[in-house]
Amino acid sequence: MKFIAREIPPRPAWTLEQAGTHPLLSRLLAARGIRTVDDLDDAPGKLLPPSGLRGIDTAATLLADAIEQGRRICIVADYDCDGATACATGLRGLALLGAAPHQLGYVVPDRALHGYGLTPPIVDLVHARQADVLVTVDNGMASHEAVDKARALGMQVLITDHHLPVVDAQGQPSLPRADAIVNPNQPDCTFASKALVGVGVMFYVLLALRAELRRRGRFDAASQPRIEALLDLVALGTIADVGRLDDNNRRLVSLGLRRIRAGRMQAGLAALYRAANRDPSRASAQDFGFVLGPRINAAGRLAEMGVGIECLMTDDRGRADALATQLDSINRDRREVEAGMRDQAEITLDRLLLEGTTGEVPAALSLFDEGFHEGVVGIVASRLKDRLHRPTFIFARGQDGLLKGSGRSIPGFHLRDALDLVSKRHPGLLHRFGGHAMAAGCTISPDDHELFKAALLSVADAGLDADLLSRRLHTDGALDAQWYTAEVATLIDQAVWGPGFEAPVFCDMVEVVNQRLVGERHLKLSLRVQGQLRDGIWFGRSEPLPARTRLAFRLSLDEFQGRQRVQMVVEGAETA
Repeated sequence: MKFIAREIPPRPAWTLEQAGTHPLLSRLLAARGIRTVDDLDDAPGKLLPPSGLRGIDTAATLLADAIEQGRRICIVADYDCDGATACATGLRGLALLGAAPHQLGYVVPDRALHGYGLTPPIVDLVHARQADVLVTVDNGMASHEAVDKARALGMQVLITDHHLPVVDAQGQPSLPRADAIVNPNQPDCTFASKALVGVGVMFYVLLALRAELRRRGRFDAASQPRIEALLDLVALGTIADVGRLDDNNRRLVSLGLRRIRAGRMQAGLAALYRAANRDPSRASAQDFGFVLGPRINAAGRLAEMGVGIECLMTDDRGRADALATQLDSINRDRREVEAGMRDQAEITLDRLLLEGTTGEVPAALSLFDEGFHEGVVGIVASRLKDRLHRPTFIFARGQDGLLKGSGRSIPGFHLRDALDLVSKRHPGLLHRFGGHAMAAGCTISPDDHELFKAALLSVADAGLDADLLSRRLHTDGALDAQWYTAEVATLIDQAVWGPGFEAPVFCDMVEVVNQRLVGERHLKLSLRVQGQLRDGIWFGRSEPLPARTRLAFRLSLDEFQGRQRVQMVVEGAETA
């Protein structure tokens, strides 16, 4: 691993410090593109206006008509945290804006039974509920056949999504024939934030719907429903779906965190904090990615996402606690399944490397084992990608007998485009595929895994050079001894960090005074840094460190028996 120091532009850092920002935080923020304190202003008025989203006025009119005419609206969700928060946001928002309870319902596909997204069988389920309007959240862009079927059955279809559209044989984007599509990544959409995730798109649709109802005289600006009360769900879904924190997404997350810290959150979120034994008054973006998000996601991986959606929908504390406890239990099961599957994947990988002619890790990996569980293939792919710094696909056999694969990529290799190239070179190999630059999925026949593996490797060999295959870690340089304090650790933790606005990682030469394994997988460290003894831990590392080495680390607060202490959470060691 090679450490790359971030550049700190001196003028913005000075400007921020002069405006009252902490000196260390000023430098960290300036290195991430913040120029003035105005860039940090998270007032709702600073959010991008809905008007930039193509199709949003049509969507608002469609929903306003449906509410006024008493038509039934059914949301088709996805089975991850983004889909669950988008569904809950949509249902809560429509109710706030006047839809009666009997008008609202939802359907969420079962991962193993139905697969991803809006499909003809899901349309049948929606039609059986006598829905007049079908609304997708976090899916729908690839659902041409299902949209046609829904409209043939007399339903209006509104797609809200953020995924890239499918591409036809001529290389042109192909959109479903829906009544309205709201997606910042559809052609000719001028919305500045292409990183908006599914729940963010749904939130914007509600803002436009409120404006349309206000125009129709349903309420005025003073009495209009407070859609902003749903920003805690928006923040959770944005971070859990690894949405890039551009200015707009960062403001959405910051506004949601502000509500949670003030105790103004949905009952389900409060229950999830209690189940995780976390204090919401000190909520951080990391909570969404590593505490709440995995508990919601676990329902879609090992059970069914209705549990997660109901937890986010209920206003009853007792029911919320019961559902959060159930989600916590499912998540523990998920961790056990994941750990066993990851071990098996690493054994399989080690065997394949030993059988290879050079023993070198190939430019891309694809693994399948009959023991793999479909619900956690994405997590295991992510773990192996992080370990080996290679685009990685993990496949498991679905209930229909086909292999369902989930992939994760590295910077410089667009995974969805790679799948598109594989499909063109090998027509019929991919039954379905879709995704983003860094994460994608596909379905193949059981006999085609070796062909897929070779095809993916061929694309990777052509698109990845030695530089891109070398692991790099951007750091913020050495941390001055004066900033090793609980106050500074808390200050950093309270800021909004995430993809595209990464959390601070410092680096320094250290002397390893003591090291021991804890929990069989983690390296507990006593380190001498700048002449001072510091506590450290390297999660997931079992190999011992040399006596002197250069480490990259995050500053963290460790709490035990009511006492706080600052520790270094190691992210990597620099290769000589």
